[in-house]
Amino acid sequence: MATIYYDKDADLKALKGKTVAIIGYGIQGRGQALNLRDSGVKVIVAQRPGGPNFDLAKQDGFTPLSAAEATKKADVVILLAQDMLQGDIYREAIAPNLRPGQTLGFSHGFAVLYGLIKPPKNVDVVMVAPKGPGSLVRSQYLEGKGVPALVAVYQDASGKAKATALAWAKGIGATRAGVLETTFKEETETDNFGEQAVLCGGASALIKAGFETLVEAGYQPELAYFECLHELKLITDMFWASGIQGMRKRVSDTAKWGDIHCGPRIIDGQVKAHMKQLLDEIQSGQFAKEWVAEHKAGRPNFTRLMEQDEQHQIEQVGRKLRAMMPWISSDVRQQTSDRRRPAAKKLAKRPRLSKQAVRWRASRQGLVRQGSRLVRRKLTRSRS
Repeated sequence: MATIYYDKDADLKALKGKTVAIIGYGIQGRGQALNLRDSGVKVIVAQRPGGPNFDLAKQDGFTPLSAAEATKKADVVILLAQDMLQGDIYREAIAPNLRPGQTLGFSHGFAVLYGLIKPPKNVDVVMVAPKGPGSLVRSQYLEGKGVPALVAVYQDASGKAKATALAWAKGIGATRAGVLETTFKEETETDNFGEQAVLCGGASALIKAGFETLVEAGYQPELAYFECLHELKLITDMFWASGIQGMRKRVSDTAKWGDIHCGPRIIDGQVKAHMKQLLDEIQSGQFAKEWVAEHKAGRPNFTRLMEQDEQHQIEQVGRKLRAMMPWISSDVRQQTSDRRRPAAKKLAKRPRLSKQAVRWRASRQGLVRQGSRLVRRKLTRSRS
């Protein structure tokens, strides 16, 4: 069983007097930077100019620097760019400016595990990997909660690497929920396997196969879309909230029987054998080697396969049906708005929530203001 760390196990003093540089102000970078700053940590941001993330960093009260400048000024350098960009950023901007005693941080171990980044022996190398997008990391922090995360130490030159990593995890709110100890190898291999076999590769292929089976049997594509893709969210939400058995308790007995009786006929021993083969390729480094080679070649197969699926009938039907359901696009816009919402300038000055954030959190908890006090709103429920 995993070792789990909580607030009591982490001390922000490990980051006291230190400067943390967030390299890459994307979804994860923004959430972590704002949370660390609100926790009283001195944070600087590196983001290349010319894009929306650069402007967003400025709106949030940061002065974006180059990765090289940020590395020179920082004690802890957290690289949160995409996997295939990390190697170049490290070689061109970070490595020439690293000094002994600094800490290199990551939220995914891919680049380090597969040799795209080879840190010198005189720096600490750690990982804190939130198990959710940066937008959720931020919103949960503002509510006084946290998103669980993984923590790992790849290299401990100072003898204080774990303390630094746990302080980082506490600063983003992760220790409020719990931080599981792992290794760079375990995090990377399980993450890659999950994406290939289940979350992205497996789920996408299963959806398309189901859709094609119904359409080829003469059923209307619109109905096939609803049954094989649209309604999947209803099921995955139940998985997410209460597990497989929790989902089964919330569906009809017919659906339950189809699940337990027919499911194993679809995902059978042969499928599991293919999963084992995928895992072997990940563990051996073959998957990483092929993906890096594809990227360096200009992504010809990646582009071809993406364009091929863009023309799939399920995409054409889906665009038409989603246009009939405005609440879907509304939800997406709201999530984007939450992610892009600039933080209050007061947050940059002191590690306290802004009045707006307090009011927002109070409203979520059913509280209203009476004079100088917050009291719980009385709810009336119809008995009809």
